Amino acid sequence: MNIGQAALKTGLSAKMIRYYERIDLLPAAGRTDSGYRQYSSQDLHRLAFIKRSRDLGFSLAEVSQLLTLWQDRQRASADVKALAAAHISELERKISELSGLRDTLKELMDNCQGNERPDCPILKDLESGGCVNRPA
Repeated sequence: MNIGQAALKTGLSAKMIRYYERIDLLPAAGRTDSGYRQYSSQDLHRLAFIKRSRDLGFSLAEVSQLLTLWQDRQRASADVKALAAAHISELERKISELSGLRDTLKELMDNCQGNERPDCPILKDLESGGCVNRPA
């Protein structure tokens, strides 16, 4: 199947498929006599694996590691679990960071009168680099 058909089948863009090929997540596609890429069912299966990994938030480097583990039938499942655990830790760190940002912004918003007056704690905080309520 050609790249357009592969894109439709996998939910990835043709550009992304070419990118994955360029960075070696996907082996170079076979070519027709006229130079068009041709993808096999094995390629589609690999693309589905990549897409699902990315949907779960794994980085391209992690996807590469997962692909290596997936292809190694002698691998220990502990290796896969360790990679997933590290990813979960990173997700939890990001969630904590985003929660802190949300809480700070909510506090600033709650302190903003939201009326016709120009005084706005949100803008004051942005202007000060977040040092409004900190001692000098």
